[in-house]
Amino acid sequence: MQILIEGSGGSSGWPQPGCRCASCRRQAVAGNVRKRSTILIDKEVRLEVGDTGAGARRAGARELVVAGCRVRRLADARDPGRPEGAGGLGGWDVTSPDGGRLLYPARPGAVPVPPDGAARYDIAFLDLLGGPAQLGLLRARGLITDDTITAVAFADHRVSSERELRRRCGFWRVAAPGDGHRVTTVRSDKKGSKDFARATWRVPWRVLVLGGARSGKSEQAELRLAGEPDVTYVATGPSVASGLRRSSGPSGPGGAGGPADPDWAARVAAHRARRPAWWRTTETTDLAAVLASAQGALLIDGIGTWLAAALEECGAWDGSAESAARLAARTAELVDAWRQTAAHVVAVSDEAGLGVHPGTPAGRLFRDELGRLNQALAAESEEAELVVAGRILPLDIG
Repeated sequence: MQILIEGSGGSSGWPQPGCRCASCRRQAVAGNVRKRSTILIDKEVRLEVGDTGAGARRAGARELVVAGCRVRRLADARDPGRPEGAGGLGGWDVTSPDGGRLLYPARPGAVPVPPDGAARYDIAFLDLLGGPAQLGLLRARGLITDDTITAVAFADHRVSSERELRRRCGFWRVAAPGDGHRVTTVRSDKKGSKDFARATWRVPWRVLVLGGARSGKSEQAELRLAGEPDVTYVATGPSVASGLRRSSGPSGPGGAGGPADPDWAARVAAHRARRPAWWRTTETTDLAAVLASAQGALLIDGIGTWLAAALEECGAWDGSAESAARLAARTAELVDAWRQTAAHVVAVSDEAGLGVHPGTPAGRLFRDELGRLNQALAAESEEAELVVAGRILPLDIG
C-alpha cells in the first residue's frame, strides 16, 4: 500500500481562507500552507475530507472494491445512531491488493469505528486534534501497534501553531505529515516511512506539570496521556484524604474543601467526565507504593492534595519538630519512589509561590513545603512545564 498525501489540512486547509484567528495568522506569517485534506491510495483511490466515500455513488454500499482496493465505510462513534450513508460516516477501512490496511476519518471531528474482529492497521490517520483519546482506545484494542504508521489527519486551526502540533505528536508518538509526503507499508532504505519519524514510548519517563488555579494544568496532563492504551489515574483528593478542610490547602483539584463541599464535588465530576472511560482510577495517598508497582502509564493529580493529606496524617500543622521530621521522611520517600520508578508518569502540582502571601502560619507552611517538594520532583524529572492561561512554558534544564 502506497499513500500520497495531497493535502494535510482541515476542511478548508490551514490557514483557512478568510479566517482571522491567531492560529491561521501564525501560519500565514510563517509561510506554512496545508491544503484541504486529501490522500491518494495506490495511485488509484482518492479520499477527500467531507466526501461520502468511493462507494457513495453505488447505492450507498457499505463495502466495495475500487481499483483492487476493498473499501469499507465505517460508522462514527460520535453519532452511532445514524447509518454510514446518512451523515453518520465516520471514515474508511481500506485494504489494498497487497494486504496493507488503512484507517482514515471522514472529516474533522469524526471518530471511525473499526468493526469487531478487524485486523491491525498498517497505516492509520486520526483526527487527534478533535479527539486524541481515540488513539488510546485503538491501541488498547490492538488495532494500532508500534508497527502501525500513525499520523494526524486534518491539521488546522484547532491547534495554536505548527510548533504545538509537533509537541503533541511527540508525546502521542504519531507523525504530522505535510502536503506531498508519501508513505508505504514497504520498508526499505530508499522508500517507506522515512517522512514519518516515529517516537518510541520511553520508560521510565517523568513529567511534572505545574500551574496555578484554573490554569489548564490538569487538561494538559490528560492530553499528554490521551494516546496511551493503559493509564491509571491516581486521585489524591479529599475523597480519600479525610482532613482537608483547611483554608491552607491547594487551589487546584483537591483544594481546601472536604468531601461535603459541593464545589469540590463538581470539580471531581468534571474531571471524571473528561477522562477516557477505559482509564483506571485509584484513590490513594500512598504514592510511593503506586510508583513502585506501576504498570502502564500514571497520571497523578495532584501533588498538592497529596501534600495536604501528608501534613494532616503527620500532624504537621502544629509545626512541632517531631511532626516536621515525620513529614520530611514522608516526602523523602515520595521523591525516592519518583526517582526510581520504572513507569511513564505525569504528575500535576500547584505552583503555590506566585500568589498572595498566605495570611496564616498553616498557609505559609503549605506553600513552603509544596515549593520544596516541587523543586525536588522537578530535579528528578525528564520534563517539567508551567501552564499559564492554558499556554505551555517548558522548564528546560539547559
